[in-house]
Amino acid sequence: MRRDATYLSPMNRRTFLKWSGIGALATLAGSGFASRSLAAKRYYDGPLSDHFDGTHFFNPNGEEPNSFFELMRWQLGGGRSAWPLDWPSPFPSAVPELRIAGDRLVVTLAGHAALLIQTAGLNILTDPVWSDRASPFTFAGPKRVNPPGIRLADLPKIDLVLVTHNHYDHLDLATLKALAERDDCRIVTPLGNDRIIVPTVDRARITTMDWGRALTVADGVTLHCEPCHHWSARGLGDRRMALWSAFLIETPGGKIYHVGDTGFHQGINYRAIREKHGPIRLANLPFGAYEPRWFMRPQHQNPDEAVQGMVASGAAYVAGHHWGTFRLTNEAIDEPLAALEAALDAAGIARERFRALRPGEVFDVPAVAV
Repeated sequence: MRRDATYLSPMNRRTFLKWSGIGALATLAGSGFASRSLAAKRYYDGPLSDHFDGTHFFNPNGEEPNSFFELMRWQLGGGRSAWPLDWPSPFPSAVPELRIAGDRLVVTLAGHAALLIQTAGLNILTDPVWSDRASPFTFAGPKRVNPPGIRLADLPKIDLVLVTHNHYDHLDLATLKALAERDDCRIVTPLGNDRIIVPTVDRARITTMDWGRALTVADGVTLHCEPCHHWSARGLGDRRMALWSAFLIETPGGKIYHVGDTGFHQGINYRAIREKHGPIRLANLPFGAYEPRWFMRPQHQNPDEAVQGMVASGAAYVAGHHWGTFRLTNEAIDEPLAALEAALDAAGIARERFRALRPGEVFDVPAVAV
């Protein structure tokens, strides 16, 4: 694997080469085709639950992802706004502090859903993708339009990596391998994703979690695995065979709620997180990749829904992510920001409370009364 200070080239695994171009697209957006080899691709064997039927995970009282034919309707239907080939961040590449102790909380966006969270002496990285493409291929798939906001060489030693689900814009094997080799960091991910990670990241110290479970990660720091409304797939035969989740991190300085991807789902999960965990100092919420709504609504919330989620969860501040790096859907590159500002103004929420982060941007989160 080639490594440099900024990017990681995507891995070119021979197992991916058998897929067609349509297969690659289906990998990113989902496929409705059944496969006779489903059992061979099963990532998790465990007891039945309210979100696992013995083979597939699902969203209780939720919506299944769209079919392959609906995918083709979207792809062939037009309406996709042009994106620039290069959209540099106004912020320089960040060089984070090595450690941040005590109650201070600092979040830095590397890009898309990759956030460096620093507090209580811990360095936590979410959904790290340093590869040039969010794709199984080196030659096709969504390509980043700005470099990572933190050079890989400038990352401080990472203690904990949180991987929310297995889509390529969130689970990047090349980046995970580099981090495991460099830092011997602990990787925490929902059920089944270890079967994807371990064959490539052979040095991984990996822990899997189910919804509702808690894990002590350091003195005074507890990690909770919580529901979100999404789905999973890496190929044509493994749809919903690994779990997806959000994470709630209890720290001495307050609670941090990280959501990698989610549909709004009538705000059910947001209200539940507030009822279960109480006040939240910071929520990391996605607000991009949401058009067309008829296709994306079950899996990606839009800016207005993200603001509703902020209110429903009781978050004092939000770090907004999942926009402006990989072109995944139809909206223009800057449309999420304009829509977010309009939604915040309509809700009477100060814009500085919901920061739409750009790569390299550092958010020193204000303290809140506990």
